[in-house]
Amino acid sequence: MIHVDEEYSAEDPEPVFPYRYVKTKVNVSPEGEYDILSEELGRGTFGTVYLCKERATGMGFAAKFVTCERKEDRRNMEREIDIMSGLHHSRIIQLYDAFDDGKTMCIVLELILGGELFDRVIDDEFVLTEKSCTAFMRQIVDGVGYIHSQNIIHLDLKPENILCLSKTGNRIKIIDFGMARRYDPKKKLQVLFGTPEFTAPEVVNFDEIKFFTDMWSLGVICYVLLSGYSPFVGDTDLDTMTNVTLAQWDFKEEAFANISNEAKDFIKNLLIKDGTKRMTAAQALEHPWLKKLASTTDLSGNKAKLKRYVIKKRWIKAVNTIIALRRMGAKIDCNLV
Repeated sequence: MIHVDEEYSAEDPEPVFPYRYVKTKVNVSPEGEYDILSEELGRGTFGTVYLCKERATGMGFAAKFVTCERKEDRRNMEREIDIMSGLHHSRIIQLYDAFDDGKTMCIVLELILGGELFDRVIDDEFVLTEKSCTAFMRQIVDGVGYIHSQNIIHLDLKPENILCLSKTGNRIKIIDFGMARRYDPKKKLQVLFGTPEFTAPEVVNFDEIKFFTDMWSLGVICYVLLSGYSPFVGDTDLDTMTNVTLAQWDFKEEAFANISNEAKDFIKNLLIKDGTKRMTAAQALEHPWLKKLASTTDLSGNKAKLKRYVIKKRWIKAVNTIIALRRMGAKIDCNLV
């Protein structure tokens, strides 16, 4: 059995490569310097990630390829590279290289093979306790605090974007800065994107966003991690967004009966409709729940709920992928006619 709360250490591991500022290599293909392996590590709305190896060093990396047929696609990638190039922290995935061959852009990233946080937690060998949750949340808040200190708002914090460094350790990395934005106090920043289940009310309402927008997402992640339930999810995205805008939620008695008052207070101070009243990352790190020794009570019942939650999310994702592929196939057939 794996007890993260027993393994956890405050010491940071050495980075796998020195922190570096990356400048995009224009009109250059990554295949001149890297062997792009056929193993696909992931696929999303904005690109596909493959395993690759740098010939000069033999080091393994993750290479994300994005087709930039529209100027907007290229601008988004350029923004992501610009933001990631300056984020040098042990809780943040590191950018190693970037290429633009004119049609496709590629970013070469630190290779993280531990899988998504929730997949790690629902593993049969993992012992879920409140203390193990604090070990993970402390690292996530630490990483988000650093991001905010660099005047960056992530805007897509969700369990899928929290990866474990390895399959046996407990270190986490925050990934995917494709939606991240720089914060300029002189400019009003508004966005209308994100994952409905984890996005804040001000995003759904198209109000001004600030660093507190990310803190709402951390509250939702913490709620789900502890209980296996999602506080705002509805039958459809529209239902979910309606629940978010109302910001009405409670602690489900069956899941939170054995959860400490400190943990509940931590969540209460994040899931507040008025963003200015939410805890900052610095305040969250000083909260008693993350500072003191949390309960080691076995939360196996909630882990079972979390497992059902993860399986349902996978099923929905698989169905949506099939629908998207069918639509793509239909579009290709129409173009051929």
